[in-house]
Amino acid sequence: MPINAHPDFLQAEKEYIQAQTLEEKIEKLKKMISHAPAHKGGENLRAQLKTRLKKFLEQQEKSKKAGKSSKKGIKKEDMQAIIVGNTNSGKSALLKLLTNANPKISQNKFATTEPQVGMMGYATTSIQLIEIPAIDSEFYDKGIVYTADLVIILINSFKELHEVESKIRTSGKKIVVLTKADLLSTQEKRKHQATLQSKKYNFVMISTKTKENIEELREKIFQSFNKLRIYTKEPGKKADKNRPMILEPGKNIEDVAEKILKGFSSRVTQIRIWGPSSKFPGQIVGPKHKVRDLDIVEFKTK
Repeated sequence: MPINAHPDFLQAEKEYIQAQTLEEKIEKLKKMISHAPAHKGGENLRAQLKTRLKKFLEQQEKSKKAGKSSKKGIKKEDMQAIIVGNTNSGKSALLKLLTNANPKISQNKFATTEPQVGMMGYATTSIQLIEIPAIDSEFYDKGIVYTADLVIILINSFKELHEVESKIRTSGKKIVVLTKADLLSTQEKRKHQATLQSKKYNFVMISTKTKENIEELREKIFQSFNKLRIYTKEPGKKADKNRPMILEPGKNIEDVAEKILKGFSSRVTQIRIWGPSSKFPGQIVGPKHKVRDLDIVEFKTK
């Protein structure tokens, strides 16, 4: 502890000691430097702090590069949603609640430094949910947001919405999720609902603490994709309805076969179909027959 240190320096030093993440340490160290004693006796102290800061910044740059590499290595599944928000907005808690992931949940700022991936099971499908570092973090990656099918904008208050939304560029759909609904009165909920509806947002108000409207959010996430769930079966056997094939609307039987295996359609000798697109159960159809959601397709091959 330096002699004649300003109370602001001592407070910054205390915060630095308590810091857990690299981002926090850098932030508090810069604060210490700004409040370090200006007299000649404080020169050595400032030099030491600056040397330490330089070391931390180098570590941050290495971690940043490593983080970008891991993002590029994420294999995009048939349905992918990205959870976006400011630091401490509750992204990790939401990911843990919706998926099989077990991310670190921390009250510290910028605790997430690389994408956290989980799979959400819903309506016999598996939806890939990715929590990315805070939008106000050094590790935020605009690229993965832009290519996602769906962006979940997580906010704690309305004042965050414009700020977060202005930083998002995406080719996919968006859902606004207002958290901490358990802290709102009935009147406040009605007011927020009216505001979001007037601005034509696709939204839901939730609480990760009480699990309020979590099932509604799951349904909204699923419905946002507008995909076809197609089941396949072998002759004489039942269809496996636990793992549907995911296709875009407008696809046909040939697309189903080619997704199973490239070139598979040329080996097919007969096709039967059950479900919404069939005129009757087990109808024999051709390869150009358009499939619909929840169809069951049976292939006979050479």
